[in-house]
Amino acid sequence: FAPTSAEDKQLPKYIWEEIKEHSHSKSLWVVVHDNVYDVTKFLEEHPGGEEVLLEQAGRDATEAFEDVGHSPDARELQKKYHIGTVSGPRKAPVQKKIQPTAPEGSSS
Repeated sequence: FAPTSAEDKQLPKYIWEEIKEHSHSKSLWVVVHDNVYDVTKFLEEHPGGEEVLLEQAGRDATEAFEDVGHSPDARELQKKYHIGTVSGPRKAPVQKKIQPTAPEGSSS
């Protein structure tokens, strides 16, 4: 799903730092194809369960959304939750946990 240009211009643009703040059950945003969706009110209704949305909260959920193969009805329903678009870099910053590593030459 991609909104039309006219819809796109009327909606706010959000930066990733702002999107990432909405990553819990009280305020849950996801990004699909650079479009921002506030799915907080959809949590309890989601056929795949709340956990699926919570795992993608504050992130780019495009791959997860497409991998499931959502129906045309689901894509139509998605429009109801569309609140804006991503501003700035189109990909979410990668959030990795940094593992301490042993210095080279040492054995562990």
